[in-house]
Amino acid sequence: MEDWVAKGGLRIVGREQLADLGKRSDAKGAIQAASHLAAIAAATTAAALLPSLRLPLLLIQGILVNCLYAGQHELSHWTVFRTKRLNDIVGQAFGFATLNPFYADRWAHFSHHRATHDPARDPEILGLPPYTLRTYWLELLAISFWYSRIRTILRHATARRLDREYWLSTDEAAVVRREARLTVALWIAIAVASIALRSTAALVYWLLPLLLTKWFHQLQNLGEHTGLAHQPDTFRNTRTLQGPAWMRWLLWNMSYHTAHHCFPGVPFHALPKLHRAMVANRADPLPGGSYWQVQRDILARLRRQTATVEPAG
Repeated sequence: MEDWVAKGGLRIVGREQLADLGKRSDAKGAIQAASHLAAIAAATTAAALLPSLRLPLLLIQGILVNCLYAGQHELSHWTVFRTKRLNDIVGQAFGFATLNPFYADRWAHFSHHRATHDPARDPEILGLPPYTLRTYWLELLAISFWYSRIRTILRHATARRLDREYWLSTDEAAVVRREARLTVALWIAIAVASIALRSTAALVYWLLPLLLTKWFHQLQNLGEHTGLAHQPDTFRNTRTLQGPAWMRWLLWNMSYHTAHHCFPGVPFHALPKLHRAMVANRADPLPGGSYWQVQRDILARLRRQTATVEPAG
């Protein structure tokens, strides 16, 4: 994959420094992936062994599983592991766990980078009306997110409207169709096995925690671009999010989202250093704020917007 360096980016971070920051590491990728999976295993095991604490532990587990998407995102860019094929293999596993087929997401995400926050071309907002207070809450709570996600997988599996996804070549569309069909087939196999074994394990320890805690990951997803300029300037249409160290670990440093969008070839473990270089070498501040402050600002703006269009009385 080519790296889409932001316009003017090389005036802020030089080629030599960028080459150093862009070095991949199998070891660092393995440590991050292993620690995330170990945390999921620990939460799941504790939930199974401690019935009195099962609910909070499963909520923690659900958040951990949802945030595997941050790793999947980096795996899509081939930046987690130096070994390219390893990114694809782990990425497909993460994609299945998060109900987010890997190749469909990768190619849509590449288009998102090429047309960030462009209503006419960015797959993340293409064809969608601007948020209202109601539709934003539905998205933040992941109600509309899951509806759209499941519908898209089923649509891909039946090959409906794939031609409307302009970013897919004919060969890529065929891969997306096969991937969706395999995903649905595995869902059916898990459901049949669960019924045959009279087991609720898949529901209790995977699907319900995943579905109910997506809102946490939506703080990252919706905080990245919502409310920013619809113009081709990565320094203005992408936001840096501030959070504690454990949240940066959990989200694979995607809080440094402006740095990632400006230099998408830089791996997750180098994003903090890249961010510091950008701040030091750029006169204008980067758009940003804490996760909670950004959501408060977005909701406040939508409330004001609602108040101006609703009739008085």
